[in-house]
Amino acid sequence: MDKKDVAKVLEEIGLLLELKGENIFKIRAYQNGARTIESLETDIHELVAKDELKNLKGIGKAIEEKVTELVTTGELPYYESLKKEFPEGLFDLFRIQGLGPKKVKILYEELGIETTGELEYACLENRLLDLKGFGKKSQEKILQGIGNLKKYQGQHLISTGLMIYEEILEYLQGDERILRLEAGGSLRRKKEIIKDVDILAAVEEEHREEIAEKFLKFPRVEQIIGKGSTKISVGLDAGINVDLRMVSEEEFPFALHHFTGSKEHNTAMRQRAKKRNYKMNEYGIFKGEERLPAKDEKQVFGLLGLPYIAPEMREDLGEIEAAENKELPKLIEGKSISGLLHIHSHYSDGVNSIKEIAEEGIKRKYSYIGISDHSKSAFYAKGLQEERIRKQHEEIENLQEKMEQIRILKGIESDILSDGSLDYEDSVLDSFDYVIASVHGNMKMPKEEMTKRLIRAIEHPQTKILGHWTGRLLLSREGYEFDEAEVFKALKEQRVALEINSNPHRLDLDWRKCRRAKEYGILMTIDPDAHRLSGFDHVVLGVGVARKGWLEEKDVLNTMGYKELMNYWER
Repeated sequence: MDKKDVAKVLEEIGLLLELKGENIFKIRAYQNGARTIESLETDIHELVAKDELKNLKGIGKAIEEKVTELVTTGELPYYESLKKEFPEGLFDLFRIQGLGPKKVKILYEELGIETTGELEYACLENRLLDLKGFGKKSQEKILQGIGNLKKYQGQHLISTGLMIYEEILEYLQGDERILRLEAGGSLRRKKEIIKDVDILAAVEEEHREEIAEKFLKFPRVEQIIGKGSTKISVGLDAGINVDLRMVSEEEFPFALHHFTGSKEHNTAMRQRAKKRNYKMNEYGIFKGEERLPAKDEKQVFGLLGLPYIAPEMREDLGEIEAAENKELPKLIEGKSISGLLHIHSHYSDGVNSIKEIAEEGIKRKYSYIGISDHSKSAFYAKGLQEERIRKQHEEIENLQEKMEQIRILKGIESDILSDGSLDYEDSVLDSFDYVIASVHGNMKMPKEEMTKRLIRAIEHPQTKILGHWTGRLLLSREGYEFDEAEVFKALKEQRVALEINSNPHRLDLDWRKCRRAKEYGILMTIDPDAHRLSGFDHVVLGVGVARKGWLEEKDVLNTMGYKELMNYWER
């Protein structure tokens, strides 16, 4: 270890001691020791060999022993033991500007936050507003700091990719030299995590240099990675790369299919073409030297004897076989969603009033809106005590009398407690139209215990929906463990729906599990888990998950109209 490594360990020991609430003098001793070691001009190995550490200002006997051990062995059991007392991801919080040990300690102890992803999610749900030492401004600064960190990660939520694509689309659209413009890659296939943004443009050869120059002037371009005659790669200020590919209008349908992917789907399609004595690549489907004509992707598939396969399904998971056998599902569309059931108001950690939420529902042409605030155990989210529930229900009833265009449902997102019980007495739960049961705490339970916990909650008569299936936070927190098969069976037996949480940080139920849930005969809901009106926009992401999971309108509970839904729950 060199002096920088040793200084870093001493500094982190100081941080860990502060998190533990140790004596301030002990903490400062390690902080001062770190500064002393880092500013050394003499080689630290030489000082240790000559037993001269003790002569340095700020280095007492305890720290001298620890530095000697680090330099001679490269390890320090005391440091390793301290680290084990806290979650590994906690140190990442110190990388966020404005977060010191005291604030990290509060976040960890009061809200159970262990990772930057959990912190970002807490900020987006306004959980820091009433936390001691925090507030609206500090919450905004933390979100800004997390955004800066994300610039250097290399993986991004689909919501980031969609936002970038829409900005570029707005920037380039209207230019007559661009004949067609589409997103490709994992973004078009609606993958929950993407690495970059692929955009395909139909541009004739004589205009490509001009369009390339225009693209490079997009205001968010920070770095030019590569510039060729048909492909331009740039890095944006958001930390994500964008590839713009230009092809002729005749090549466009074939290139769109190719650059949408997936790699596995494309391989299977090329093999199918080969069996028909065709050659297939990004430029076309060829019979000998002749490119067969196709105006769009539908005709591309038609050339190989297949109906159109939606981009979301192109993962080589049976979609080609299903197409060949005329067994492709009629995928759900966003317009099929009749109402939303997972929305938080300002009664808990949402931003908007119930009236504002209902008005937004009317604006977006939903026939019903479900208010489902947090239950009382979610103290960090201002979970509703019984008196607040009565007040909320009175407000909903009064609003309903004045708003005939939409039905306002009384829901609750009840915490599933550690023993699997819900968060209120049955008499209180009976006052709701429905209950979304969700796990928010104690996520590290053993698999068997978590399975029992979930099943007990599912078996409660008032549970109508199981919220965010695994509790995962994308790019931040893995989901809790449980026996999937047993929980699927319980959901089917109790006729409890399974939520596709459309929040881009969750997208949980995962698309890979949608098909399995469908095989069990479990209905799913597509809900935004909205904490502000803009959260309604996330429904499109949930629809993308559902389509990627081969779901049809009949597989989704909240495609039912209000009366049909109430009758279903009554039955």
